[in-house]
Amino acid sequence: MIGLTIDAIEVGDGAEITRRASDADIAGFVESVGDYNPVHSDPAYAAATQFEEPIAPGIWTAGLISAVIGTRLPGPGAIYLSQDLKFLRPVKLGDVIRARVEVLETNRVKNRMRLRTVCTNQRGEDVLTGEALVMPSRTPVLYEKPAEPASPAALWTLNPWTWAAQATALWMTMSLSVLTAAAVDRT
Repeated sequence: MIGLTIDAIEVGDGAEITRRASDADIAGFVESVGDYNPVHSDPAYAAATQFEEPIAPGIWTAGLISAVIGTRLPGPGAIYLSQDLKFLRPVKLGDVIRARVEVLETNRVKNRMRLRTVCTNQRGEDVLTGEALVMPSRTPVLYEKPAEPASPAALWTLNPWTWAAQATALWMTMSLSVLTAAAVDRT
């Protein structure tokens, strides 16, 4: 990913990402922010609402706009200054959301850009609209997404010296615990 400077951005430029509102994504978002509103996670409760089934938190959808700004336009190094939002339709589990930004205005002197922000579902219906004010990085930023953490299965592929070091550390910890317990018993 390359973060663009204001000089590399023109009115009309745009970028987008697409994401499915999966059970795991919504559950993870609800857990991470603590938004335990049952309309997001309790099918029985949600069935009795106007939505008839769980819906994604609106801010999850707005977060997709943040992802476009932080990874595509202007990209890494951008600072999100403000965002106006209008939630138009619910996002239901399984919906495919396209988040898009388009440059409406640039101010090279203040290093600011105004963006039109829109999220649409798989039926082409707008679910969220708004405008954002963003400050691009003053220098191009080259950034690579960090590698995914190793899976538990990958631990079996560690080299023998790593295994030996971990076993030694565990043995020393256990030995110290036994010695400490023996010393306490003597007093």
